[in-house]
Amino acid sequence: MAYLGNPARTKEIINKYHLSAQKKFGQNFLIDTSVLEDIVSAAGITKEDTVLEIGPGIGTLTQYLAEAAGHVIAVEIDDKLLPVLEDTLSEYDNTKVLNSDILEVDIKALSEAENNGKPFKVVANLPYYITTPIIMKLLEAGSPVESITVMVQKEVADRMQEKEGSKEYGALSIAVQYYSDPRVVCVVPPSSFIPQPGVDSAVIKMTRYEQMPVEVEDEAFFFQVVKAAFSQRRKTLVNGLSNNKELGVSKDMAGDALEKIGRSRTERGEKLSLEEFGRLSDVLIELKNKKSDN
Repeated sequence: MAYLGNPARTKEIINKYHLSAQKKFGQNFLIDTSVLEDIVSAAGITKEDTVLEIGPGIGTLTQYLAEAAGHVIAVEIDDKLLPVLEDTLSEYDNTKVLNSDILEVDIKALSEAENNGKPFKVVANLPYYITTPIIMKLLEAGSPVESITVMVQKEVADRMQEKEGSKEYGALSIAVQYYSDPRVVCVVPPSSFIPQPGVDSAVIKMTRYEQMPVEVEDEAFFFQVVKAAFSQRRKTLVNGLSNNKELGVSKDMAGDALEKIGRSRTERGEKLSLEEFGRLSDVLIELKNKKSDN
């Protein structure tokens, strides 16, 4: 029976093992049973699923996942928490803890070894300082991931589902929406954690697309264009793209490409939709190829 969502039992474990939240790992212990239930429900966990959990901490969410899933693989970077997890997960024979950095884990190989090559449902209370690299690793092509249901800083969750025209819209918004359908499940106040963070959190679910909503000729080049477009937000797209040496795009070429997709030469990146960035990327490739042929 899952018991760690109870603040008293959580404090009992913290005191028993003389734990303190490690700032370098972005640790905060969740003590809100309703949020834990919301996470498991939103993730759509069943006994048919193998769940990949990132950063189980003392095992609070892991207990809830273990009761709902067929199998749970929890990746924990902090080796000081291994004996704690051995204790708190002792009654669950469907859990496995890996002491590793998720950014160094070969998720495809892990899927082959632990889930017959099938995609994982990923669930996590992510450390704020490293949210974006983890999300991108999970979303990028080739990662066997069906969905990602995670707790992140609220402003990051908002950014992930933001649309063009907003000041918060940027490279992360486009990347997440290129690979998945992101939906905020709930907002979580600081009082739901020990210790309390200084900001609100949010649970967001990203359901991976089987087929991308936008087809691009060269995915790597597409993301280079997106990155260049937002690396200097105050500059126009023409300047942002031409200033990026890796792209090999001149101001005239960038301006011509924008006009070809029906945008002005003075446009900024935040005004273009995901679909328009896809078209812009393809047109730039076409113009570059024409130039190299001449």
